[in-house]
Amino acid sequence: MTSRLRPLTVVATLVVAVALVAAAALVKPRAPVAHNSLYQNGVAVDAEGNPTIIAAGEQPQYLAGTRILDPGPGDQLEAAEILASESHQWLAEGQIPGAGHDYAELATTALLDLRTLTSDDGAVLAGPSTNWRYVWPRDASFVVAAYTATGHPADAISILEFLQQVQEDDGSFHARYLPDGSGVPDERGLQTDGTAWVLWALDRLLAAAPELGLDVAALRDQFTPMIERSTDYLLSQTNTESGLPLPSADYWERQESQVTLGTAAPVLAGLEASERIYRGAGLAQQADDVVTRTEQLRGAITDDFGQYGYGRYPSRTAQDAATAFTLPPFLAEPLPGALVAWQTSIGAMQRPAGGLAPGSSWREPSMSWTPETALYAWAAASNGQDALAWQWIEWIDEHRTATGSIPEKVGPDGSPAHVAPLTWSCALVLLTLAELDEPR
Repeated sequence: MTSRLRPLTVVATLVVAVALVAAAALVKPRAPVAHNSLYQNGVAVDAEGNPTIIAAGEQPQYLAGTRILDPGPGDQLEAAEILASESHQWLAEGQIPGAGHDYAELATTALLDLRTLTSDDGAVLAGPSTNWRYVWPRDASFVVAAYTATGHPADAISILEFLQQVQEDDGSFHARYLPDGSGVPDERGLQTDGTAWVLWALDRLLAAAPELGLDVAALRDQFTPMIERSTDYLLSQTNTESGLPLPSADYWERQESQVTLGTAAPVLAGLEASERIYRGAGLAQQADDVVTRTEQLRGAITDDFGQYGYGRYPSRTAQDAATAFTLPPFLAEPLPGALVAWQTSIGAMQRPAGGLAPGSSWREPSMSWTPETALYAWAAASNGQDALAWQWIEWIDEHRTATGSIPEKVGPDGSPAHVAPLTWSCALVLLTLAELDEPR
């Protein structure tokens, strides 16, 4: 394993980052007002291994095929070339999805951006800007899945180790964590889907472990504390009269007084993952206990959300991007009527530039969001709609920043906007390309 670059966990020292975002008191997915400004073009690493942010409008010179800044002739060139060699070796250790469809550069850039934003101790930042410089269990879980799919298991394990370290004793996770693992940056509170996504991501790693040369039993043993805590927490959250989880904030990052599909469907995915993990460990009783609750939850989601088209809330409400969570690759099988509901949701979520919003009732009407667009691309690829998946991949490819990074948003005029890169979007693009590489 080559040495890893020091990521933006120390980015507080970067004056340019502060200058870029000082006027923008925005939080990750909660921007009700359209802002077409781009906070930065991307990220880079200097010859000493220090991360830096590339300001919007700047076009850096990287050493070929890396995120290492080219220092030009001089004393620093040799050190930079060593880092570049390590970066090339890291890429060679895994796979570049999408190469057979002319998307190798998109995938390579997404992988390099993920690596730059992942620390040696597994803290993966949501993005490089001030309000994104934290670890969201949700986003981190998708990065685990992306590293798994692209053949970088050591990085996936490192992230899971960080998450196991910061997880609360009762199995819950806060919305986000400081990258040094010392606590949380604010009072956003617990978000139930984080626990579910962590189990889902770990299950994907365990399933791929033999192919990746990992010892499945040893890996399962390593994460037994997180498996048990997470399962117990999800069981406690669904021990309700309705069978649905208790209300919690979800990927919209706002407090909720009633349960959302963005919490209920991931919890179902997490419980399905837990059952597979216990079954694989030969723990039949634990697996059976989880299956009982899983069946109850599946029925409750179908009854309370499905009969109304899988809207954001139980009963007849507007749909949002969580409709994708009712399908593979999140659930083993689509929920009844879920594929039709997912297809129906697309039109109302479309935005002027061609991407999707977080939901059809999202109050900001003009901005396209790359994580939701990539999420739908992966859902399309996983449910036999390759043409639609390629359409969205091409759209993301065409709306990257000048450095090739995937921005969080795209303005109505098609210009990249807000933070770039966004690790959730990078991970989802890689997962989509990996799925599309599978034999059809």
